[in-house]
Amino acid sequence: MTERSVTTRDTRVTTDDDFLARLLAGDTTEVEEAVRKAAAAEIMPRFRQLDAAEIDEKNGPHDLVTVADRAAEAHLTASLTALLPGSVVVGEEAVHADPATYEALKGDAPVWIVDPVDGTRQFVRGEDGFCTLVALARRGELLASFTFAPALDEFAVAVRGRGATLNGAPIRAGAPAPGAVLEVATSHPDYTTPDQKRALLGLRTEGVRPRPCGSAGLEYLAVARGTLDAVAFSWEYAWDHAAGLLLVEEAGGTDLTLTGERFRIAGGNALPFTAARDAATAARIRSLLGAG
Repeated sequence: MTERSVTTRDTRVTTDDDFLARLLAGDTTEVEEAVRKAAAAEIMPRFRQLDAAEIDEKNGPHDLVTVADRAAEAHLTASLTALLPGSVVVGEEAVHADPATYEALKGDAPVWIVDPVDGTRQFVRGEDGFCTLVALARRGELLASFTFAPALDEFAVAVRGRGATLNGAPIRAGAPAPGAVLEVATSHPDYTTPDQKRALLGLRTEGVRPRPCGSAGLEYLAVARGTLDAVAFSWEYAWDHAAGLLLVEEAGGTDLTLTGERFRIAGGNALPFTAARDAATAARIRSLLGAG
C-alpha cells in the first residue's frame, strides 16, 4: 500500500486512498484476512476453553464480555487501522470503556465498526452461533461489511453497489412466498424495556411468527440469504447492526425505522426498526410495530 502526498496551498496533506479504492472496487481480500487472523488468534483458541475468571458482566448477567472479546477487538483495531491510515475504530468494548468513542461515527474520518464476538452468550455456552462483525463507514454511509462465523466456517461480505456474497458465492434475499407466515427474529426479552415489549407485541398477529433473536449478525445473514424474513430490533448500537444492514441491502432487502426512515448508524432512530427481505415485508413489519 502506497501513500500519495498532495500539497494544498501552504498545507501538505498526506492521503492514502489506494486501499479504499481497491475495497470499493470489490477487492476485500485484505480485510477478510484481517478478520480471519483475529478470530484464529484470539477467539477460536478460547472457544469451549474459557475459565470462569475469563468471563465478566458489563451491565448485568445478560451482558457478558470475555477475554476473547477484548483481545479480538484489540487485534482488529491494530490491523484495520494499519490497512487504512487515518481511519478510526468504534468497537463495542472500547465504547464500553469510553462512551465518547462512539462520537467518531459523526466525524469525517473513515470508521471501522467492530463487534469482536457478536453472540457472546452463545460463545460462553460453547455454542457455534456467534460471529465477528466488521463494517466500514464514512460520513454515515456504510461502504463495506464483513460477517464471519468461524465455528460455522461462514464468511459473508458486502460492498456498496457490488452485491453480497457468502463464502464467495452471491446471495439474494428474495421475497417471502405469497401468503406465507413471516418468520421474524426480534429483540430478546432480556434486552427490552416495557415500552419496547409493547411495540414488539404488534408482531403477535396472524401471519407472523416472531421469536427471540440469537446473534444479531447471524440473524441479518439469515435475512440476506432468504432463510429468515425479517428482524425487528429495539436497540441501535452500530456494532450490532452496521454489517448486517449493508449485507441485507446488497442482497436486495431493505430496512425501515418506526417513522419509515432508513436506519442511521450514528443513532437517533425511531425504534423499533426492521430489516427485511424486501420492501413489502419491511413495510408490513414496520406497520405492525407501530400498532404494538
